[in-house]
Amino acid sequence: MRLGSGAFAATCVAIEVVGVAIFLRGFFPAPVRSSRTEDKLEPPAPEPAAGTSSNWTKLPPPLFSKAVIVLIDALRDDFVFGSKGVKYMPYTTYLVEKGASHSFVAEAKPPTVTMPRIKALMTGSLPGFVDVIRNLNSPELLEDNVIRQAKAAGKRIIFYGDETWVKLFPKHFMEYDGTTSFFVSDYTEVDNNVTRHLDRVLKRGDWDILILHYLGLDHIGHISGPNNPLIGHKLREMDSILMKIHASLLSKERETLSPNLLVLCGDHGMSESGSHGASSKEEVSTPLILISSAFERRPGDIRHTKHVQQTDLAATLAIGLGLPIPKDSVGSLLFPVVEGKPIREQLRFLHLNTVQLSKLLQENVPSYEKDPGFEQFKMAERLHGNWVKLHLEENNSDVLIGLGTKVLRQYLGALKTLSLSLSTQVAQYDIYSMAVGTVVVLEVLTLLLLSTPQVLHRRADLDVALSSPVFSLLFYLIFLVLSAIHVVVCTSAENSCYLCSLPWLAAVGVIVLVAMLLCAVVSALARTVINGTLLRKGNSNNIATIDVSAGFVGLDTYMEVPATFLTVFGTYVGPVLWASHLAHFLSSETSSGSALRCACFCYALICSVPVATYIILVTSLRYHLFIWSVFSPKLLYEGMHLLITAALCVLFTAMDQSGPTRVCLKTDTCS
Repeated sequence: MRLGSGAFAATCVAIEVVGVAIFLRGFFPAPVRSSRTEDKLEPPAPEPAAGTSSNWTKLPPPLFSKAVIVLIDALRDDFVFGSKGVKYMPYTTYLVEKGASHSFVAEAKPPTVTMPRIKALMTGSLPGFVDVIRNLNSPELLEDNVIRQAKAAGKRIIFYGDETWVKLFPKHFMEYDGTTSFFVSDYTEVDNNVTRHLDRVLKRGDWDILILHYLGLDHIGHISGPNNPLIGHKLREMDSILMKIHASLLSKERETLSPNLLVLCGDHGMSESGSHGASSKEEVSTPLILISSAFERRPGDIRHTKHVQQTDLAATLAIGLGLPIPKDSVGSLLFPVVEGKPIREQLRFLHLNTVQLSKLLQENVPSYEKDPGFEQFKMAERLHGNWVKLHLEENNSDVLIGLGTKVLRQYLGALKTLSLSLSTQVAQYDIYSMAVGTVVVLEVLTLLLLSTPQVLHRRADLDVALSSPVFSLLFYLIFLVLSAIHVVVCTSAENSCYLCSLPWLAAVGVIVLVAMLLCAVVSALARTVINGTLLRKGNSNNIATIDVSAGFVGLDTYMEVPATFLTVFGTYVGPVLWASHLAHFLSSETSSGSALRCACFCYALICSVPVATYIILVTSLRYHLFIWSVFSPKLLYEGMHLLITAALCVLFTAMDQSGPTRVCLKTDTCS
């Protein structure tokens, strides 16, 4: 089969894009999700009881009548708990050290950008790297979350701040005012547009949940970094706002005689350069402060700041507001919130959380029964049943108290282990899909390398051995072996992969493609050896560095397609301009047809080598410490670069075909 070198290169790069896509699908783990439908309302798990039936089959009543969530974008933990907090946030510091509060350092998993972090806070799940792209235009959040549960329970929710919330939760707020996050030069009005509603809303009583998302601190960081004096002014402003909200909640408590909850948190931190998106300590460490009169301190009660996961807030908010815990949550209840409650209520809260985590584990881990966390949960549930039986018999002996303490420890251990198991499950790789993608990329690269001698000899057309191998015995043997491997993987009880979830016809198509490419490689290699030709060779991977502002040049509002195109073009303008100049230069040559095809081939080869090399490196270093902060962003860069290379090769081929018709004889050159 004779094929122009330009068309051959474009086809190879297109196939290579498919291989990289399969590899990325296996490399970036699928999120842990519940298979239970959102429309099906499941009753809460009843309280366990041994030999008797408990009458506690409903959710516990809410711990707080109202909740206010103040989210300060890019609020680093040392901005509150460090020297800056002491200097610029004195009221917050007082609440942390001496007030009725519990303070934590919440770890935000990368990618540390706003939309995935809001999802983590409200769903308790761990978003993936694809959310970095979706962060620019956040679609409606379809996963189970605290906001949806609160809306279903009839709670009235008001929101002011970053419009990302409005996009994630449309029709959930009875009142809202969204502010755009893309005018980073504005750090004053963007917060004033939130605060201007406060006095009016705090005087009203027709709401249950108030959410405020302030963007000014993040904008200052992007402009001048975390050490600029403007940071101090903004922290002082946030401290005064927090004091106003807290005073209002306390006055309402005196009227209703029921506690309210004030939450201060950040979605992500801020690096020393003022950016975010990666996994440095400054970017992933955020403060989480829960303030309520229910947390009143006794004299001498010293509370140290504990380290927790950001995903723990969803389960804690759900328990505090009397709502079901989101189905996909991998977080655990922050136990200090319920520590002052009677022992039976504490056990009830912990049981609901462990039941939710154990169900999620069963739906995502085939061998869940062997998981240490699941075994701990079953043991705790049995002990809990014995405790309930003793409690219902009105046994108030020391045995009941000792057993209750033991059940508490067992539940807390099970929560920690289950949460860790589910979080680790998110980092499991689909090795089979990664292997298939790697094989496709390496086969294409080998074909390009083996075809290089013909291109260097100025052949206009290449002899591509595709049709003959398809009908050869080698092709059928390879196809049968690959099919057998696929069947073994798909029928294995311990493994599952993305290809296994595809229809069999699509999976067979991938196997045929791999077998055909392998046969073509073998044929080309055999021809090269027979002809005696030897192949000779001559001679910020940080997502936060992407210039998003390039996507808004000439745009008054956010438009997804133009903004995406401009951002990609601005990021890869160097390769695009280089290739365009090469095409313009070669089009002026006398032998432009052959030269343009040769340029297309060489350009495809040059871009294919680093992709193949990097896929091998990423696979071998997949358990490296910096796999998500360094290697993963670089892999996305290379994948997008390859896609742009494919588009440029198609453009080169189209330019070549639209040129003057050339007559090619069946010789080594065109004339």
